[in-house]
Amino acid sequence: MLIFTRHFGGKTDQVSMTPEALIVAGWTGRDEAALNHHIEELAAIGVPRPSSVPVFYRNAVTNVVQTARLEVLGPDTSGEVEPVIVALNDGLWIGLGSDHTDRKAETMGIALSKQLCGKVMASTLWKFEDVAPHWDRIIIRSYATIDGERTLYQEGPLALMRDPVDLMTRYGRPFVAGTIVMCGTIGAKGGIRPAARFDMELEDPVLKRSMAHGYDVITLPVVS
Repeated sequence: MLIFTRHFGGKTDQVSMTPEALIVAGWTGRDEAALNHHIEELAAIGVPRPSSVPVFYRNAVTNVVQTARLEVLGPDTSGEVEPVIVALNDGLWIGLGSDHTDRKAETMGIALSKQLCGKVMASTLWKFEDVAPHWDRIIIRSYATIDGERTLYQEGPLALMRDPVDLMTRYGRPFVAGTIVMCGTIGAKGGIRPAARFDMELEDPVLKRSMAHGYDVITLPVVS
């Protein structure tokens, strides 16, 4: 069960939910030429091309966690910050999450790599209708702690990514209550790499608020 504090119209409340479906959207950038270039770059190092752009991967709902400590198998994983759609009975809400991914497994299959790691979510939600008019101005960012140094890992406006209405259109049907959708991410500064800690945030400069969450990455040994 997940527990969220919701912010809407100057009010707050708390809600709990048991997710019924988890969808991880990939390749959600608006610049299709840049996307295709990146697909070819990854293909050159063995990462399979997606079947469509964007693509929607189904993951086990048990992968969604609200934790400050994520255990992963081996040293080849990394986080990526994403806006997250949470569909509830009273509409769509926007949260914050990390699509933590096994990069070694990614060369064998992207869907597999997504399934192998937990998807960490913050406990804050914003009502989608409250942010839809200025979606493009919201800033998403993350920080990675590597070798004891905290560095800016990702940062950019949501204008770089497809919005929830666009994603629903491309998915082919509405996101029903009980569904969580990870909406994709932006590029990493300096390249994708593992970290001992991952911190993430969404900043709304119009309504002057932000949400944030961080977690330590605990690497479990791989024993043959």
